[in-house]
Amino acid sequence: MTIKVFGHKAPDTDSTGAAIIWAWYLDKVLGQPAEPCLLGTPNTEAAFVLERWKLEQPRIIDSVAPGEPVIIVDTNNPAELPEGINEADIRAIIDHHKLTGGLETKGPIDITVRPLACTATIMHQMMGADAAKMPESIRGAALSCILSDTLEFRSPTTTPADRELAEQLARELGVSIPDCAAEMFAAKSDVSRFSEAELLRMDSKAYEVDGVNFRVSVLETTSPATVLSRKDALMEAMVDVAVEDKVNQVLLFVVDILNEEATLLVPNDLVKGVAEKSFGVDVAGDSVVLPGVVSRKKQIIPALKV
Repeated sequence: MTIKVFGHKAPDTDSTGAAIIWAWYLDKVLGQPAEPCLLGTPNTEAAFVLERWKLEQPRIIDSVAPGEPVIIVDTNNPAELPEGINEADIRAIIDHHKLTGGLETKGPIDITVRPLACTATIMHQMMGADAAKMPESIRGAALSCILSDTLEFRSPTTTPADRELAEQLARELGVSIPDCAAEMFAAKSDVSRFSEAELLRMDSKAYEVDGVNFRVSVLETTSPATVLSRKDALMEAMVDVAVEDKVNQVLLFVVDILNEEATLLVPNDLVKGVAEKSFGVDVAGDSVVLPGVVSRKKQIIPALKV
């Protein structure tokens, strides 16, 4: 039976690429039938990466059947996975996020969670000597995943292992890391065709903090002014998105990749309090700049207080 390999909802480059990389490894190296899948439309950067490395977009699914074999990558959070995930036959989890809890399995499984910036780096390590068998497209996907998740090594999540592997893959592919990253970030920054609701969900994750449910959205861009010019419309859309997604509040952090800072939109007193308690800032208007904050996983989520 074919194993479905997928990451979190609102698939970004690492979630998309990791599913493709591990399904390739299972299918082509280990001889275990596997299919990469997505839990939604890939974001603009991930779509660019698929085209750049001539990779077919994985099939989009919204559910898994009871007993269906699956491998989960780039998340272990049930809120980011299909309803009924605990009824599936979860065979393995490969991730680099904190343990959230809530997943249940039919028996003992392989779980690999390592404190690295990128799931693709973990997978490369797990493959060992078999990593040398990766074709150009899979190497390109792995390089892209690392550059995306580390913001070209700007993110505090970056480890020497991530950087060394990215540099190795770039040499093998004969490409320039700065050029690759610039193309990816340009694709990520082109959000003109998306509605405000789509932007709020594009790279977002659900988290509960002190009994309050948040959708924590991050927009990484080299052109923050383009996003912030839609500030009023984005804050208005937060109300409907929160209701539809069954959360108390949407938090939107617009990450300026080049200047290494984030702007948090502040639509109400709840978010004002979150900003002041979490990041030690004084909020005077409907947004606040957070210098040095670029990582949701390491700098935003752990800091959140209500």
